[in-house]
Amino acid sequence: MRVRKPLEMLCGSVAAAALFATMVLTFFDVGGRKLLSSSIPGSLELTEMLMVLVIFAALPLVSLRGEHVVFNSLDSHLGATVRRIQRLLVNLLCAAALMGIGWLMWGQAGDIASAGETSAQLQIARYPFVYVMALMCALTGVAHAALALLPHDTEEGEGSAL
Repeated sequence: MRVRKPLEMLCGSVAAAALFATMVLTFFDVGGRKLLSSSIPGSLELTEMLMVLVIFAALPLVSLRGEHVVFNSLDSHLGATVRRIQRLLVNLLCAAALMGIGWLMWGQAGDIASAGETSAQLQIARYPFVYVMALMCALTGVAHAALALLPHDTEEGEGSAL
């Protein structure tokens, strides 16, 4: 079952919508400050929350496409087998780390929800954003596990079964 395209559509749409909302909010906030001497109340809080969505929704996309920072100065000196082993180990390590972070963040989101924490100015509940962050980290971990374990189309590591 191919899940790559729906995942790219979902994550890409969330990231794009949040980025567009940030742009619109910033435009009207700056415009209001310059033209009306009044900014939008809570615009900083809203921008922070929208940026969380942009960053964490894009995280699985970056991993699936292999667009993260790569230090490959030794790759030309390594054989194909060593590069495959290296890719396997790096993806498995990333998968474990991201799933672990997602698990920890999920627990933190529960603590935040039970404490009733909200943003300072607009009183927006914080826990839904932390749950989204946890899910996106775990989903990125699953993507790395798939990249490590599934057959590959190319040397860059794009999973053929995703």
